[in-house]
Amino acid sequence: MERYLRSKLKAGRFAPVTPTRSNIMASIRGKSNKSTEQVLRFALVRAGIRGWRVNADELPGKPDFYFDDPGLAVFVDGCFWHGCPQCGHVPKTRSPFWEAKFQRNRMRDARNARKLRQLGVCVIRVWEHSLKTPVGRHRVLARIQAKRIP
Repeated sequence: MERYLRSKLKAGRFAPVTPTRSNIMASIRGKSNKSTEQVLRFALVRAGIRGWRVNADELPGKPDFYFDDPGLAVFVDGCFWHGCPQCGHVPKTRSPFWEAKFQRNRMRDARNARKLRQLGVCVIRVWEHSLKTPVGRHRVLARIQAKRIP
């Protein structure tokens, strides 16, 4: 990924970044999109939908929710990090970096979805903004329910 990002930047790097700042940023590791995933988790519990587990480590892309029985992987994509066409945006500072980052995230998502489909797993991707309203949550639950029933 780093090579790809460097190819999109002028001279292959950020000029004004100090080594101290670079080390600080390199040490930050995201764990998950906890608040958004929690909204879907609560919705699944309230709807009585069972049989899922969180972050299936053994599968490509570590799906946020995985239903073993029908082989269903559900990913909750943050609108910012995955470049939502409806509400995502590119920051004004270091725009080339962010555009490349978002493009790389989408490429990784597509690659992981392809690998999962090759394993016979159905993939559902959910945008963060679709979980913000009761109607949106209902639609997401309906999609999940429809794929769970053979």
